[in-house]
Amino acid sequence: MARQRPKIKAVFFDFMGTCLDWHRSVVRSSPPSVPRDEASKLALEWRRQYFISNSNRLAQKLHPEDIDTTLARTLDLVLDQFPDQKRHFDDDAKERLVEAWHAQEAWPEVQEAIRSIREDLGLEVFVHANGTTRLQLDITRSSRLSFDMLFSSQLLGVYKPSPDAYKKALEYVKLGSDEVVMVAAHAYDLRGAQKCGMKTIYIHRWTDDVDEDMENVKTEFDIFLEGMGGLCEAIQTLWQ
Repeated sequence: MARQRPKIKAVFFDFMGTCLDWHRSVVRSSPPSVPRDEASKLALEWRRQYFISNSNRLAQKLHPEDIDTTLARTLDLVLDQFPDQKRHFDDDAKERLVEAWHAQEAWPEVQEAIRSIREDLGLEVFVHANGTTRLQLDITRSSRLSFDMLFSSQLLGVYKPSPDAYKKALEYVKLGSDEVVMVAAHAYDLRGAQKCGMKTIYIHRWTDDVDEDMENVKTEFDIFLEGMGGLCEAIQTLWQ
């Protein structure tokens, strides 16, 4: 008799980018003297440098850094790449930009997707994201999203995509890797989850994975979605 697939019991969500439109909050908080298209370019490069910094710290086996510290340091690096705009960013402006990451709004369809997963499928939902617990608490409030638990790299003591990041979270919720779906807008994240035996759903967001070849990403994971519309139905197919 063929072994029956285990029923999915929970969903791990990456947070920024996947669930939250970080780009809007950052561009909106940029100095008004900076043209919006330039503020957008700067924000996208800042986000990119943030990921590079995390990756470098993980490679060096360093403990996760407070995300505000990482963002402040990488912002200075990025401003050097935008000399025409750098003069608009005094210390107060830079502080406001870092604070903007603590007040993000959800993408329009996310709240309904999470509600449906909880109420229609009866699954637990968790945040599993790099960053700090304080950041996650702040942006659950600003986004009005609700989860059963918030797992940060600060809390877990390691950045994704280290296998330990996923294994520790699974241990805390007492679930097997085959009982959890990882949902993220970052291929590196899903590759890490995949290696740990988790099902993976990629959410395409124009703000993230700017260096990835989307044609390859479309075939790399269990499911590829443009946004979270249909996420509940997609999860159901993973245990049918």
